[in-house]
Amino acid sequence: MAALQSLVSTSHASPHMHHHHPSTKVFPSATLHRSAFSSFHGRSLSLSAGNCQTLTHRNGRPWNPILMVQPKIQFIQGTDEQTVPDVRLTKSRDGTNGMAIFRFDQPSVFDSSAEVGDITGFYMIDEEGVIQSVDVNAKFINGKPAGIEAKYVMRTPREWDRFMRFMERYSNANGLQFVKK
Repeated sequence: MAALQSLVSTSHASPHMHHHHPSTKVFPSATLHRSAFSSFHGRSLSLSAGNCQTLTHRNGRPWNPILMVQPKIQFIQGTDEQTVPDVRLTKSRDGTNGMAIFRFDQPSVFDSSAEVGDITGFYMIDEEGVIQSVDVNAKFINGKPAGIEAKYVMRTPREWDRFMRFMERYSNANGLQFVKK
């Protein structure tokens, strides 16, 4: 499940924080929200004018919370894939397009797919959002699922750059190394 981790606390501010800069607010009431048009399942914050607290650092500067999303891969929205893939990249000579091929041996989605549902696509999720592909193929050996191959095609330099930012975050979080062949 896509989860946001935030440094904002919905409880009372600590005694070391002052309440006088209007730019940063903590909203104490939060409701669970799921949009039919979004793969994000998080909390939306309700604002009521009387319940807001402004937080600042000890030096009086506003405290701006940083929202982070751990980079992850999903085949079923809301279910993180635990298996780290082998990834192969190709790029055209002129650098305008490329392809990433992800190979998962014994992916964890096979363990949970009976309870959760069918594979709906290939989702790469990080703090910038979701990159997705529907080019997903399962490999079977003797009638049992053995692996998944997913392809993501990048048709513009902008898509390539976005993908590389995701891969850098995902690699750092999962210990992947780049090997040029």
